[in-house]
Amino acid sequence: MGRVIAITNQKGGVGKTTTAINLACCLSEAEQRVLLIDFDPQANSTSGLSAHLEKDREGSIYDLLCGNMKPEECMYKDVLPGLDFISADMDLSGVEAEFQELPDMDVRLKNITDSLKEGYDYIFIDCPPSISVLTVNALTAADSVIIPIQCEYYALEGLNQLLRLVGMVRKKMNPELYVEGVLFTMYDQRTRLSEQVVESVRENLDEPIFETLIPRNVRLAEAPSYGEPISIYDPSSRGAESYRMLAAELMDREGGSY
Repeated sequence: MGRVIAITNQKGGVGKTTTAINLACCLSEAEQRVLLIDFDPQANSTSGLSAHLEKDREGSIYDLLCGNMKPEECMYKDVLPGLDFISADMDLSGVEAEFQELPDMDVRLKNITDSLKEGYDYIFIDCPPSISVLTVNALTAADSVIIPIQCEYYALEGLNQLLRLVGMVRKKMNPELYVEGVLFTMYDQRTRLSEQVVESVRENLDEPIFETLIPRNVRLAEAPSYGEPISIYDPSSRGAESYRMLAAELMDREGGSY
């Protein structure tokens, strides 16, 4: 049965969607069966895979949450070999207001992922850059959490708040939830700053940290504008190789920290 992993950080611009797309694609490249769910109203994962999606197709994760469609009716099958995808759109931004009175508000995504787990090795949820009912839904559905953080002095800004939310969801709704790992992104080996941030976080953060460092890479930054994952856009780039290393590291893990 597949593992459900939420990729989240309420701080924007940290490589969350880049990680969701490219980790999912590199795992499918490694012959894993993967589903990626865009759970962000900004729909960046949807635009980041747009070169592989049918145009003008109806149906999104919003329709699944509302019960208007079944997963097979709105899922993009095999957008790349081994990778399925459920898109998002701006309708998702209205979920908090629409669902706030419903008794099952926080478990709607979990009900969907539980019904799909048996068909996949991994299900990834690309979360919005905020702490909201959508993020709570994602954490309630997830087995574990990957937290990308940028290699800058403000890397830990908001991280404690996110970890408190993980603890709250673990206590009240999902006792098995754990932190898969913190992932350093936009690492620049030419600067002392990136090295200092990594050293500081490793010394002060009591959570698992991935050994793989995702570099600051021009080709990696370009790929979304072409609607391509880096493994297709430039498969020999440093960015592509780093996400392959991350995929291998994730496959080697047997669990995270409680």
